[in-house]
Amino acid sequence: MTPDSTSTERRALVTGATAGIGAAFARRLAADGSHLVLVARDAARLGELAAELTGRHGREVETIAADLSTDDGCAVVERRLTGGSPIGLLVNNAGISLNKPFLRSSVEDEARLLRLNVHAVMRLTLAALGPMTERRDGAVINVSSVAGFAAVMPGSTYSASKAWVTNFSESVGQSARPFGVRVMALCPGYTRTEFHQRAGINMSKTPEWMWLRADEVVDGALRDLRKGKLVSVPAWKYKFAVAGLRHAPQRLLHAVARDTRGRIGRDER
Repeated sequence: MTPDSTSTERRALVTGATAGIGAAFARRLAADGSHLVLVARDAARLGELAAELTGRHGREVETIAADLSTDDGCAVVERRLTGGSPIGLLVNNAGISLNKPFLRSSVEDEARLLRLNVHAVMRLTLAALGPMTERRDGAVINVSSVAGFAAVMPGSTYSASKAWVTNFSESVGQSARPFGVRVMALCPGYTRTEFHQRAGINMSKTPEWMWLRADEVVDGALRDLRKGKLVSVPAWKYKFAVAGLRHAPQRLLHAVARDTRGRIGRDER
């Protein structure tokens, strides 16, 4: 069931649902009439959000406390996607960045980033698409990033993981479309959430005009999903930025590339 369906039994599953873009999706979808399945690691915060949405909008809200960087966590959510009341919309929002350049990183940290940003997205998308293509109805939004369009943050592997999410979603979206199912990559720029704080990344030098609100990101995503877009870039300022990243000479991009988080320096290598 797609987000603009008239069914009273619309149901969406949102990962990383307790903060930022995930919480904004949950609140917007509940307000629009969808029942919800919310996934995050923090069971207490999930319970608080579920109570808020049920009380405010009268929606059914299931919660699943799961760490999607683990096989067990993914398996729990996969079972919910393939069983129980049908899920009409999957929002793969959970993701992390690392507050360290690759040359100072560890295999364990990099593997966790890939398992959450890439592996979990692949597994949950695949689990959701089976029932959706059988019903010939449904949608998946995979939250990617403008950072995935070019290697503009030297030493960061976050952008590489998001490049995969965007390419994957665009490719799978083309194959799912004939079955009446939509898959879209959502590529926001800097958004006011807990994301950077949780990663310990200092964003104080980022200009105010570059920031987006989570609510406007969600508005743009749902609007572009209804239009059938495979890739959504909310806000004109970031649409122009993506055009530049896609078409500017690589040597120029590398010359001006910098980590706006201010974390890369010769003494850190």
